Amino acid sequence: MFEMLINPVKAEKRPWEMFFIGAFYATLSLFLTQWIFSGDPVLSKYTGMLIVTFCVMFTIPFLYFAIKYEEEKDLQNIGFMRLLEEHGKALTYLMFLFLGFIVAFSFWYIVFEDGNENFRAQIETYCLINRPTNFEQCISDYGIGHDSGTTGYASATNKIVSIFVNNIYVLIFTLIFSLIFGAGAIFVLAWNASVIAAAIGIFSKNSLANLPLGLARYMIHGLPEIASYFAGALAGGIISIAVIKHDLKSDKFWTILQDSLNLIILAVVLLFIAALIEVFITPALF
Repeated sequence: MFEMLINPVKAEKRPWEMFFIGAFYATLSLFLTQWIFSGDPVLSKYTGMLIVTFCVMFTIPFLYFAIKYEEEKDLQNIGFMRLLEEHGKALTYLMFLFLGFIVAFSFWYIVFEDGNENFRAQIETYCLINRPTNFEQCISDYGIGHDSGTTGYASATNKIVSIFVNNIYVLIFTLIFSLIFGAGAIFVLAWNASVIAAAIGIFSKNSLANLPLGLARYMIHGLPEIASYFAGALAGGIISIAVIKHDLKSDKFWTILQDSLNLIILAVVLLFIAALIEVFITPALF
C-alpha cells in the first residue's frame, strides 16, 4: 500500500515531496518498533536496528522502481550529459527522502525521553568513531557530549585521507549491496541516516531549539557524501537489473555498464569533495 504513495515519475516532478515521505516512513518505523517490541525483553535491546529494518521495508519498493526507471533511461540513447541530468533528478528526490529520514529520526531522538535507548546501536557507532579511546565512558553517557575539536590525526592531509578511505568503504558496501540485492543498498543508507540523526541529537544536547544548528553541522558535508552513496546505489542497482533483463554480450548491456561506471566515478569525486568540506569548512563554522 505504501508504495502507492508516490512513484519515480511523480517524484521527479515534485522531489520535495520525498522529504515528507521519508519523514513519514522514519516516524512510522519508530512508532511501530515502540509499539511491537518495547515490551519484549530481548528485542527491545535492539530497537535501533529494528527501526532501520522497518524503514528499509517501507522504502525498498519505491527504490526498486526508481532504479528500474533509471535503467530504462540508459536505453534511450539521449547522450552523456542529458543522461547525467536525468540521473540527477533521481539523486535529487532520493536526497530529499534521505533528509526526511534524518530530520524525523533527529526530532524523535530529542523528543523521546528514552531516545538514547531507541538509538543505542547508533550511539555506540558514534562513540566508536568519535571517542574510540574512551568508548565505555561514552556509552555510559549515551554519547552525550560532543567532541568537536581535533580528532588526533597529525595533519589535515591525514584527516582527509582517513575520512575519504572510510567513506570509500561505505560506498563499496553500498555498491555491493545494490549489485547483489538491487534495491538492498537502502539498508546501508537508512543505517547511515539513523547514525547521523543520533549524532545530531547529541550535538543538539537534546534540545529542539538546537536542532537546526545540529542539522547544519552535519549536512554541510553530509549532503555530497550521501549523494555519493545514492549514486553508487543507482549504479549497482542499474547493473543488477540489466544483468537480469539483457544478454551480457549485447550492446545495450555495455551501454548500461558504461553509464554505471560514470555514476561510480561521480560518486568518488563527491566523496572527495565531502572530505575536503568536513576537514576545512565544517570545523571553521562550528
